[in-house]
Amino acid sequence: MRSGHYTDQYFNWTRRVLEAEARAPSVTMQIFQKQDVLLAGTDEAVAILRLCLADGYRWEDLEVWSLRDGDRAAPFESVMHVRGPYPAYAHLETLYLGALARGARIATGTRWAVEAAWPLPVLYFAARHDHWAVQMADGWAAHVAGVAGVSTDAQGAWWGGRGEGTLPHALIAAYSGDTVAATRALARRVPDSVRVVSLVDFDNDCVATALKVARALGEKLYAVRLDTAEDMVDRSLAEDIEPDGASELHLRGVNRWLVYKVRDALDRNGFGHVRIVVSGGFDGARIRRFREAEVPVDAFGVGSSLIRGQVNFTADVVKVGDDPVAKAGRRYRPNPSLERVA
Repeated sequence: MRSGHYTDQYFNWTRRVLEAEARAPSVTMQIFQKQDVLLAGTDEAVAILRLCLADGYRWEDLEVWSLRDGDRAAPFESVMHVRGPYPAYAHLETLYLGALARGARIATGTRWAVEAAWPLPVLYFAARHDHWAVQMADGWAAHVAGVAGVSTDAQGAWWGGRGEGTLPHALIAAYSGDTVAATRALARRVPDSVRVVSLVDFDNDCVATALKVARALGEKLYAVRLDTAEDMVDRSLAEDIEPDGASELHLRGVNRWLVYKVRDALDRNGFGHVRIVVSGGFDGARIRRFREAEVPVDAFGVGSSLIRGQVNFTADVVKVGDDPVAKAGRRYRPNPSLERVA
């Protein structure tokens, strides 16, 4: 990072020009974006500035003022001001803007889902939808947004969390499609502190499979997870399809009627303690519809929707020394909420 290996090349040239010309103006860099967002990545951005300045410069040469991870930021609100000799940090703009953009995108999308589900928990299942190298920062952003759990240890590394999970389809397949046998094996091998959650859609018969697993494990079973593919109708709902097929679209995947049937079957058979986790194509809007309809769900597993969206940060030089200098359309925007970073 210090060498400019990850930097847009024009910033590397900018630093080289200033150094060659022996020109080191003290500038104020103002960082903002254009949406209502939940911030994450400020700690990482500050760490980049602290550790990766050009040779010959120290952290004490800068003044950094910033909002915090977890703060909300409005469009065009200054989220950070950096003041100091520009050659010291010109090559870092690409990096700290990227950290802020990624963090705020994950945190904002995740917070939308968390607020929609509240007070029910949201589980962050996004690891498989992106490159492994982003897991730690993404897990931190999801934590800032209020998720109840993450799926990998790496996602919890920055805040002391551990990965959580359920029985996967692959383990059921390894037991020749026997969900009960696979769940029993999992329950035997995980520590007592791990909650046993069984995936019950392998045979596309969530009601029957949930009952089989509940009868086999009893109090050891914490929850069942419904993950029916969006193009399939669970067997328990087949009789509800109208002759002309008009209702089939609404019965595909994990839907409220499937949840009602699983909940009713568990309760009628004495398994009221078994919770229901749903996953498969959930985002904030779909979660909100479930909550408004009072669907008896206990937790939402959400994946790819939490890493979508677009949040872009911009950095402008708005002062040289104490003199205002900014491109047309931009100006220095003081923000009393910014805190000096020690």
